[in-house]
Order: sequence, then structure tokens, then C-alpha cells
Amino acid sequence: MSSGLLDTPSPARKPPARRGRRWLRWTIAIVLAVVLLVVGLAVAVGAKLTGNVKHVDITQDDLGATRPPKVATSAMNVLIVGSDQRNGKNARYGHRIAGERTDTIMLAHVSSKRDNAMVISFPRDSLVQLPACRATGRLPGQQPHLGMINESFNSGGIGCTWKTIESLTHIHIDHFVKVDFTGFKSMVNAVGGVEVCLPQPINDTKALLRLPAGRQTLDGEQALGYVRARYSLGDGSDIGRIQRQQMFIASMLKKVMSGETLSDPIKVFGLLDAGTKSLTTDSGLTPGVMKDLATSLKGLNAGQIRFITTPWHYSLTQPGRVEWVQPQAGRLFQIVAKDESLQGVKGGQTKVARSKIQVELRNGTYRSGLGTQVAAFLEQRGYHITRIGDSSGKPVARTTVLYGPNGETRVPTLTKDLLAATPRLVGSAQTNHLILVIGDDWKGLKPLRADDSEALKGFDATHDTCAT
Repeated sequence: MSSGLLDTPSPARKPPARRGRRWLRWTIAIVLAVVLLVVGLAVAVGAKLTGNVKHVDITQDDLGATRPPKVATSAMNVLIVGSDQRNGKNARYGHRIAGERTDTIMLAHVSSKRDNAMVISFPRDSLVQLPACRATGRLPGQQPHLGMINESFNSGGIGCTWKTIESLTHIHIDHFVKVDFTGFKSMVNAVGGVEVCLPQPINDTKALLRLPAGRQTLDGEQALGYVRARYSLGDGSDIGRIQRQQMFIASMLKKVMSGETLSDPIKVFGLLDAGTKSLTTDSGLTPGVMKDLATSLKGLNAGQIRFITTPWHYSLTQPGRVEWVQPQAGRLFQIVAKDESLQGVKGGQTKVARSKIQVELRNGTYRSGLGTQVAAFLEQRGYHITRIGDSSGKPVARTTVLYGPNGETRVPTLTKDLLAATPRLVGSAQTNHLILVIGDDWKGLKPLRADDSEALKGFDATHDTCAT
């Protein structure tokens, strides 16, 4: 046997490193493609969201030379207005009226430490001293006079409203946001609807709304009707509507800030897309600024957002209008302007806050309109009025607070505000709301103390009117 055959080297195999390099190149190519795709999508999404927002330039000429100073440089104050414009897609919500008014006026304050936020509502029926505003575009401008706070928008646009709020509150405003009816609906639909609790059925033809009582989730169309409804709920005042708007926005914020929304990229994009499409802002409030603000608030929870209505009472000189109560209103504005904490406000908190108590009014007297009048006084204190009607029999001699086992803890709060009332347990009533039967001995409410700060405390975004 030839040993040469044994010594002949075997054919060389291809080095495995070449195959590994080929897979490495494919892997790198795929990763780069994914990265480029993600970056491309991010750029496209950013461009789309940026293009959605409409801007209006607000100049120093609009706001005047004597603006309030910005005391807390890192805090942010944003004026929020809801437009009642009735043209275009909004035409179905009532008769077309020339011009545009502010259906809702709020001021959102975000603390400099980003550890709490506050939303103040200004009743649109407020009778206030309006400042001078220059004419702009087709708007005539505004002469200084005593008038309703929502006149400024129709006279001088958002710049005039901005100037009006600054002149009345002495709070430096950084930005504004305007939302119309259609945009509001889109944002509600983008989060999959918002849950509310209705103490009684609603059938309001003006607000295009028909809903049963109880806890339920409203879509955009229903939500718009709910926050706009006025005459079919409570005492028919703008104050009652403000309370519902605050509770609805609180419920919406609670859902937006929950894992249910934030963990769903499709919902997040849908909300951002709907939100930016519905917004008109000043040119300084760019999507980048919005993003930075949202990032800085990522540790904030719903319970750290409080909703407050400017302390008010009905005007004695112009029926149907309201005036701000001093010194409470001034103290509230000072807290915001200086970026102070509400915890520093002196004054006791009752066992159950007024804002968590629902009251049904029954007029047991022959005094026409007394139920509506009492409802207005209670709403001034922060109570929620669910219904106004007459007692089954008249006259009723003594004013009485009827309550069920679930409402017992709420009785001391209400009776503490009344000059005379007798509590009475009604065993069959299982709801947590109270029934105030007004008798012939009705003497009214106790005067509001100057240091009564509960109205300044409002309620937080975890507030639930269905909770017992």
C-alpha cells in the first residue's frame, strides 16, 4: 500500500468565519433598516403633530405695557378657553351667531417643582371691570367698562381675554390654548370615552343629550352635550355647568394619566393627534414646549391636580350676573401668582368636603322661586345640586335634611352651613345624596367666614361623585 494516499491532504473546507460575517452583515442591515424606519416614523409623526397645531401671535401691543411680573420663573400659567363658535362643523350646536365667545374660561397653573397643578374656572357670567383692548382684524376692540368677562373675546380676541384675566387676577400668563366643540369631541373619543356618574336622567334638547342615571362612559358627542347642558340640570346656572365641566375634565385626566392609556401607543398617538388638531395656541407654545412640559410632569398623578372655581356670589345690582367674593378671590390669585401651596391657606376642612356632597332641593313653602334661590346659595359654597322641585305636601313647617344610611357622614357639613335645619334619617334612602326640604321657618345660610378656605381647596382629579 502506498503511504502517499494516506499523506495526501484532504480538500480544504470554507472557513466558517465567512458565513458568520454574511449573517452579521444581514443583521446589521436589518437593524439599520429598523432604526431608520423608527426614526422616519418619529420624524413623520413629529412633523404631523407639529403641522396640526394652529398658532396666533400675541404681541406686547395686545397685552399692554403694565403686565403682572412673573414671580415664579419656573412655574407655568396657561389660559384655556373653550370656543362657542357655531360655523363649519360646529354649526349643528345651535343657531349661527356672528362672532365667537368664550364658552369656558380656565387658568391652569403648574407649580415650579412640577409636583402639583391647579385649574381655576372663571364663571362666564362674572361681572368684572374690563380693560381697554386695541382693535385687531375685524374685531372693534374694547373700551374700559363694567361688563361680563366673556365679552373680551368677542371684542378683541384671545389677546384681549388674556389681558383681561391678567388685569383682574394679577397673575402673569405664559401661554394660551383654545379648543372648539369638534376638537373636544375628538379628544374624548381618542381616549375611548370618559366615565361620569349621573344622579338623575338627562333629557336636554338644547344640548342634544339624552342619558339614563348612573355610572356610564360617554363618547365625544355625549360628552359635549354633558359639559354644555345648563337648563336641564341643577339650578340651570352657569355655576352648575362649571362644576360638571370640572368633574368631567378631572375624570378625563384620570384616564389619560392611567396605565390604560399611557401603555397603549395607538391611544397615545390618537390622543396627541386629536389634541393637536383641536388646538389653537400662541406661537410660543410649540409642540416642543408641550413635550418638555409633559416630560416634566411624568411623576405627577391625578390626585395632585386640583379644580377650583373663583369664589363668587350673585350680583345685587344686575340679576343673573355674578361677582367675585373678596378677600377669598384675591387670596386665591395671590397663591397662584406666587406659586404657593394651597396647604398653606388657613381654615378648617369639614368632615366631608362640600364639593363631594350632592343635594336635592324640595320647596315646602308657597314662596315661588325659593328652591332655585337656595340652590344658588349652596352652589356658591361648593355643593352640587342634583334637582330642584316641590315637596309632595305644602306647607312644610320645619326645614329638614333627609338622609339615608349612606349619607349620614355628609349631614354635619350641610347643617353647619344652615341657620336652622333638622336632620332626619330615612331608612329606605340608600343613596349618598341629601334632600333639603325647605320649610316655612327657613332662615337662610350662615355668613361665609373670611378665613373659610374650603372653596379655595376645590377637589382633585380623583374625585368621584358616585363614591359612597
